[in-house]
Amino acid sequence: MKLGIFDGNSGPQVTVDDYVANARAAAEAGFDSYWLPQIFGMEALTLLAVVGREVPGIALGTSVVPTYPRHPITMAAEALTTQKISGGRLHLGIGLSHQMVIEGMFGLSFDRPAAHMEEYLAALTPLLRGEAADASGERISAHASLEIGADPVPLLVAALGPRMLRLAAEYADGTITWMTGPKTLSSHTIPTLAAAREELGKGPARVTAALPVAVTADVAGAKERAAKAFSIYGMLPSYRAMLDREGADGPADVAIIGSAGEVGERIGELAEIGVTDFAAVEFLPGEEGAGTREVLTGLL
Repeated sequence: MKLGIFDGNSGPQVTVDDYVANARAAAEAGFDSYWLPQIFGMEALTLLAVVGREVPGIALGTSVVPTYPRHPITMAAEALTTQKISGGRLHLGIGLSHQMVIEGMFGLSFDRPAAHMEEYLAALTPLLRGEAADASGERISAHASLEIGADPVPLLVAALGPRMLRLAAEYADGTITWMTGPKTLSSHTIPTLAAAREELGKGPARVTAALPVAVTADVAGAKERAAKAFSIYGMLPSYRAMLDREGADGPADVAIIGSAGEVGERIGELAEIGVTDFAAVEFLPGEEGAGTREVLTGLL
């Protein structure tokens, strides 16, 4: 299993140089990948283009860029440009986002989201391979080619339910999950994805899992901080469904928190159930988080 760092830093106080420094530290430590979210801060693909120019070696990924605000041609152009700048190290993670975001903030319809994603992928995936798109959907159409000359971009789809996992199996290289615990990954996500790939005659899929991680002697305190920091994910319907499937009251219950040995063991268990890539969100700041990075580095 490959190990990466998911950089959750955000806010106006965080600079581009901070992201570059964080990615460089991850690369120099030997981590396989460096991931950025696309929420309401700086634009992730633009940042990764800068990081890719400044920091060699490490794979770069988005987790995840919402599909609705970007037409597939625009998404492909941004991704292929970042791919060319980084020398072929981008892994594009995309997802639906959530109804409260798409309708409440963007003012777009969130009706039939899986159908939206299927049309979106039909238009996007040829472009990411450097081919022409020729897709005519009910809501999304694309008839264009892009002259960028970049390597094909590996694609991961944030997929939780069965239909989305089927789409990830059919169109993408695999899936990327957040706030999905090991029981759910092993009993639902991984077997559903694997069965769809087998039915389609495709090889094994990538399964990238991201979770909060903290090595600490104060487990109760860290769980309290995780519950507060990640509380929104216990309220969003798609993540709530995964937490319910896990039997978890909230995000703190799927966070990997404990001693060095406990954290190392729980991350190792993810590899045993079929997770191919793990992206750690280190949520304890400064010196408090030093033990977490030490353990993660020791697992490389």
